[in-house]
Amino acid sequence: MSTTPLEYYGTGKRKTSVARVHLRPGAGEFQLNQQGLDEYFGGIEALKQVVKQPFSVTETNDRFDVVATIHGGGVNSQAGAVRHGISRALCEFNLELRGKLKKAGFLTRGARIKEREKYGQKGARRRFQFSKR
Repeated sequence: MSTTPLEYYGTGKRKTSVARVHLRPGAGEFQLNQQGLDEYFGGIEALKQVVKQPFSVTETNDRFDVVATIHGGGVNSQAGAVRHGISRALCEFNLELRGKLKKAGFLTRGARIKEREKYGQKGARRRFQFSKR
């Protein structure tokens, strides 16, 4: 897949979700896994706003079409991953936008992921009940 000068790429991650985001000059349309923004996130307005936040912070609304491939995690972390990917792609488009995006906290990849279950235990930290006899 060749990247033309009129296409900007960013990889976004959150928890176990990964989003590969391509920004192309356009009218502000979203295509997430071959679906529109409304179809993909259903009627959850908060998640749609999360995805659009980098554009509103940098005042680049309706300048780019977003094509994203998302996998892993749940809908909340997928929305966060798309936001992270859009922010990285906007930095590739114009490095001067980095300050606004960094101040808003959109370039930080939160390392909070679920801890694995340990052997001989009920969960990551929870033990089985101790019995003396």
